[in-house]
Amino acid sequence: MKYYIIAGEASGDLHASNLMKELVAEDANADFRFWGGDLMQQVGGTLVKHYRDLAFMGFVEVAVNLKTILGNIKFCKKDIEAYQPDVIIFVDYPGFNFRIMEWAKVKGFRTHYYISPQIWAWKENRIKAIKRDVDEMYVILPFEKEFYEKKHQFPVHFVGHPLIDAISNRKQVDPAVFRKENGLDDKPVIALLPGSRKQEITKKLSVMLSVINDFKAYQFVIAGAPGQEPAFYEQFIGNANVHFVTGKTYDLLSIAEAALVTSGTATLETALFKVPEVVCYKSSWLSYHIAKRVITLSYISLVNLIMDKEVVKELIQGDLNTANLTKELKKILDPEYREKVFLDYYELEKKLGGKGASKKTAQLIFSKIT
Repeated sequence: MKYYIIAGEASGDLHASNLMKELVAEDANADFRFWGGDLMQQVGGTLVKHYRDLAFMGFVEVAVNLKTILGNIKFCKKDIEAYQPDVIIFVDYPGFNFRIMEWAKVKGFRTHYYISPQIWAWKENRIKAIKRDVDEMYVILPFEKEFYEKKHQFPVHFVGHPLIDAISNRKQVDPAVFRKENGLDDKPVIALLPGSRKQEITKKLSVMLSVINDFKAYQFVIAGAPGQEPAFYEQFIGNANVHFVTGKTYDLLSIAEAALVTSGTATLETALFKVPEVVCYKSSWLSYHIAKRVITLSYISLVNLIMDKEVVKELIQGDLNTANLTKELKKILDPEYREKVFLDYYELEKKLGGKGASKKTAQLIFSKIT
């Protein structure tokens, strides 16, 4: 079978690559053409465009780059028509994927959506497009099944969260070897995960690094995003107690005492590694105030949303400053506080449905198209 997959972010590249591996196990003749990243390319097939060329964040940034985005949409449609896939698999990334799936449905292509866009957070009216244009939806958060089926009468498949597989299947790292290979000393590690896009990295990393003088007993390690060149991070590193690694985020989290993490999938990854964290969010002034008016959720991090309570502290926009970050980092380094966080993290993992998300999804997709 021929599979056309569209993933537009680092997290989508990760989950799509694991799905591709399981599709190969189901379908020995699987042929892939995709928009994604390095991890998908390692599985095999043809990479059409890398997600680093697609990542535009926030209302203002999208408006500025609208010509490029529209050009990519036009090119994608032509590429799909030339390839004639048996199924198109959309992986999150709704701003782009919704435009393609509407066209694809009219053209008669099978449309499967893996990892639901977060319409429960904002733009709930997108349910109309989903019901019209999506043949099969695979959701990864436990509350999404009820949202779709009870609130909107749209049947979906809850397959569990693929991060559990990605983390449990990874090769274990030797802490001593990791430290030596990356120039780290014996001090406990505080991981910094500032995001995957240049805009969000620039806004958050300087604030994260502003606390280092209050934590001289620790070393801070920046996790470079796979889609960014290491040279981009040099502007932020001017202290001997600050280090940098790239393409090794999971290894870094496996040895970290605590983490400062940008909002998004990384907050959940950090929790699954049982690392106490502070969630950081900051965007342009205009983008933030537009989002504040259309998003009505109580929390921004997946950890808190799934648990329906504040498990991790969220510092948003103006609250993301040196004083607050210092205060919260001290708190999550306190042994008594950490014990409570660990108990919540174990409960979180139970709610996510256990292992096998990629395999379940691949089996469902293959069964639907054969």
